[in-house]
Amino acid sequence: MSSTPPACSTPAAPPVQPGADSQKFSPRDLRILMVGLMLALLMAALDQTIVAVALPRISSELQGFELLAWVVSGYLVAAAVSTPIYGKLGDLYGCRVMLLWAIWIFLLASVACALATSMPMLVAARILQGIGGGGLFAVTQAAVADVVSPRDRGRYQGYFSITYATSSISGPMLGGFLTQYLSWQWIFWINLPLGAAALFITRNSLHRLSVPRIRSKIDYLGALLLCTGLAAGMTAISRIGQGVAWLTGSNVILYMVALTMLGLFVLQQYRSDQPIFPLSLFRIPVIALCMTILFFSFSQLIAMGILVPLRAQMVAGMAPHQSAILLVTLSLGSPFGAFLGGTLIGRTGKYKPAMLLGACLLPLALASFAFTDPSSMLWSGITLAVVGFSIGIQLPTSLVAVQHAAPRAHIGIATASTTFARQLGASIIVAGITAVLMGALSNTAVGASVATSGAQMMRDLVGASAGMAPADRLHMTSIAADAFQRTILVCSALTLISLALAWRLPNHILDDRSK
Repeated sequence: MSSTPPACSTPAAPPVQPGADSQKFSPRDLRILMVGLMLALLMAALDQTIVAVALPRISSELQGFELLAWVVSGYLVAAAVSTPIYGKLGDLYGCRVMLLWAIWIFLLASVACALATSMPMLVAARILQGIGGGGLFAVTQAAVADVVSPRDRGRYQGYFSITYATSSISGPMLGGFLTQYLSWQWIFWINLPLGAAALFITRNSLHRLSVPRIRSKIDYLGALLLCTGLAAGMTAISRIGQGVAWLTGSNVILYMVALTMLGLFVLQQYRSDQPIFPLSLFRIPVIALCMTILFFSFSQLIAMGILVPLRAQMVAGMAPHQSAILLVTLSLGSPFGAFLGGTLIGRTGKYKPAMLLGACLLPLALASFAFTDPSSMLWSGITLAVVGFSIGIQLPTSLVAVQHAAPRAHIGIATASTTFARQLGASIIVAGITAVLMGALSNTAVGASVATSGAQMMRDLVGASAGMAPADRLHMTSIAADAFQRTILVCSALTLISLALAWRLPNHILDDRSK
């Protein structure tokens, strides 16, 4: 699913005001540049929505359902960690250089994804793609700040909203069509013409930008510690989902590595002059509450992006392009909720009522979806639209709450940190939810004559199963339906944490002054 891009926290050089290069660009130049930036952003946004529908087919053909979560989580972790690094590198080398590097990395990774012949190869390519995607999300925002005056930025940022809406609607449908009628590799090949056009336009359009002369430190050690800790933790979670005992020797080692690396990461953030994630912000109650709410709520948007097409194709026997329709309803509900959330804040001057509305609706909508007949497109679509709406309404309200609570000098980094919290939560929760699904499939399949593990059941129900006896298929479908129901109910239970935290938010009235 698409997400709101991180706010640019790249500081401007002291003698240069934001948008100081705008006089070098005529209105026609700006229009051409925006086309290039929108194409670059479309690649990254489209990649989050187009892959979800194809995941069941990819995992079946590459024989790697046990690594399915890594195809999503690997991308999210890489994007989350690389985003602030791109911002700081932009201070040293300028937006033009970093945007071109991000596009090249993304395109090369797309080729590697399309040519992958195994799930480990695909996961590695997706991690590389996440490194490029993090740059596309971050640097496109910084480029606008460099060429557009502050007064006009709102209008140009609106074009990016159109890009996200386009990817939310077209991504699932395009992914389903390409997977069904061509092959899943085409969801990656399609990035090449988009990237080539974005590369040509931005390379020519941004050459007039001056290069900043800020010497900003980059917390490479913090990035390494975070990646290592998350990788070890998610590996352990994935192994548990595959049926490995919690306290086997290898898992205990992974736990120790994860706890040690993440503990060192926390210490590094306290001692670093330029931390990736400023932990001091958690001392402000509103910010701590909102980031934790985003951690649990937004992750369900990504989790549903995986579970919905899997459930539709495994249990209801839908084709990829049919399951894509369900994802479209989920994707459309989110921006509608975000719009209503922003409107409620504007009219009431308060963010808590809108957040409570979304936090109350989300667990109910997820529980309703869990008990909805998988073959019912109508009721599944309605409940998923409510899921998307309830998540969407919490996104702008949480952001406004964080910006209102943050000190004036730290609004930029606080805003970027909300995106980091969302991506981090999505990567961890998705790995955990996928492990729950695999475990539920394995447990309910005990005694079945046609499948011995969750991964095997996924391969049988999603892959070519024409030779399977109807009775066996019906039995496996019933088992899978029960496993999905349990897993989605776990998702619903997790969102109760967000509801409890939303109740604790103060009912502040927002003032009219600009921070």
